[in-house]
Amino acid sequence: MRRDGLRIAYGVRRSRWRRLPWMALIQGLGFDRTGWAPVVDGLAEHFALLLVDNRGSGASDAPTGRLDVRDMARDVLAVLDHAAVRRAHVVGISLGGMIAQEVAIGHGGRVISLVLAATTPGWPVAYPMPAGTVALLAAARTMPPELALRRHAENALGPDTLRHRPDVVERLVAAQRSRPAAAGWQAQLGAGARFGSLRQGAITAPTLVLHGTADRVVDPRNARLLADRIPGARLILLPGLGHLFFWEAPATFVESVTRFALSGSPSWKDSSPREDRP
Repeated sequence: MRRDGLRIAYGVRRSRWRRLPWMALIQGLGFDRTGWAPVVDGLAEHFALLLVDNRGSGASDAPTGRLDVRDMARDVLAVLDHAAVRRAHVVGISLGGMIAQEVAIGHGGRVISLVLAATTPGWPVAYPMPAGTVALLAAARTMPPELALRRHAENALGPDTLRHRPDVVERLVAAQRSRPAAAGWQAQLGAGARFGSLRQGAITAPTLVLHGTADRVVDPRNARLLADRIPGARLILLPGLGHLFFWEAPATFVESVTRFALSGSPSWKDSSPREDRP
């Protein structure tokens, strides 16, 4: 499909035999829809999936100028319209979580439930990006591409995973190596850096906030800030897991998201965040 003269690509994964509720999955910085590989099969057992390539990633065109998170949110809404999906569960990771917030704030009637993973409420309230990741972003510009890819992959995982499960690093590196570099990486980075919202209180969809306690890309303290700003939000902290925790613990991610989205429990609308452990 096309919006504002740009191609916005997406994929559909749905059962031929069962009618399932729709779920839109929105990836983070530099990733396309294939970044959901560890959890797609598990989620597809319970949902019909719309997998969005953000502007500048995958098969979507790169932005031609400055990019804002609201632009990317409008792309997601255009995908829903193009796929004739009136309402969907919306899941966003990192930059995708910022996009998902904008969808829910401006178009709450389209959102059945909202899952915000490893993300931030943005300025002026959020904790900034950890210094180590800021330094890595600067240093990676002069690294050989293969080394930069590996360093970013290692930085996105928890220390226990790096120490005891090096196969996760190798799979993540291989997945990223097999895809073309995100043409809009810098524009996406700028959009995320500029993101700020004092409007999370307008979110009416039942909301789950997920965050790994060992996240070195988005400060984990942002999870509590975000949950506190959304009426009735539920907070789950994942001990020892990093930024891409759904690569480290895909079964935990699928179970947490599925149980929340399909619960339909009015308890999600309580006035204060509930914090759970998986």
